[in-house]
Amino acid sequence: MEIREATTDDTDAIRSIAHESLNSTYTAFLDEDTIEDAVQQWYGESFADDLDDDRLLFLVVERDGEVVGFSQSELVGQQANTGHLLWLHIHPDHRDGGTGVRLLVRTREALLEEGADAIQCFVLADNEGGNQFYREHGFERAGQREVEIGDETFTENVYVESDLEDDGEWGAIDELSVDGETIYVSYGEAARGSKAPFYTAYRTKDRHDRYAWFCGNCDSIDNAMDAMGRIECNNCGNRRKATRWDSSYL
Repeated sequence: MEIREATTDDTDAIRSIAHESLNSTYTAFLDEDTIEDAVQQWYGESFADDLDDDRLLFLVVERDGEVVGFSQSELVGQQANTGHLLWLHIHPDHRDGGTGVRLLVRTREALLEEGADAIQCFVLADNEGGNQFYREHGFERAGQREVEIGDETFTENVYVESDLEDDGEWGAIDELSVDGETIYVSYGEAARGSKAPFYTAYRTKDRHDRYAWFCGNCDSIDNAMDAMGRIECNNCGNRRKATRWDSSYL
């Protein structure tokens, strides 16, 4: 899995994913014509300008060279920036294996790196699955706002990061089956790797039994750490360099 910034070459894939995702999730309260008009308005001729806008962020997630999802975010404010995660779409055929939460985590990281002081996520109130997704991955509802789609007005829920007792530890955690084992990956406990971050994996959801490092590049826990804190994934070669005082060994 690779997550990267979108380019104009991804336009057709993004438009297709948005169309398929909206049709699979929103048709209970959005008619097909509204969805068609919205996709054309958001990802039509002006989309290239959006990709060039420094305050807009589009990330895509690839699996085996195919774009299967994307996120759309913006930075709002002059002094204290807030990162708004406006849309997170995963193609219906790829909504497994933690693809959505991995894209959420990387989008959050990218917004913070761009200077965001806080993260807000938006999802239509009628989208039960989308609301549950944010609640399960470290966010809580903080309010509502109105949004226009086509000629209709809808209520959108606003989510902010939950206050946690773990001294700043972010709450996104995902249950995965890797090599026949069930592990719980804590995306708030990450270490930068050469290809993608490594995430701390636990045997239990309460995070009391630390188990391994989960490679964000190939979804493997087959890796090794030496005494200097260096990690290398035995499956894909993703590496974390030595940490803190070990910089002389880099």
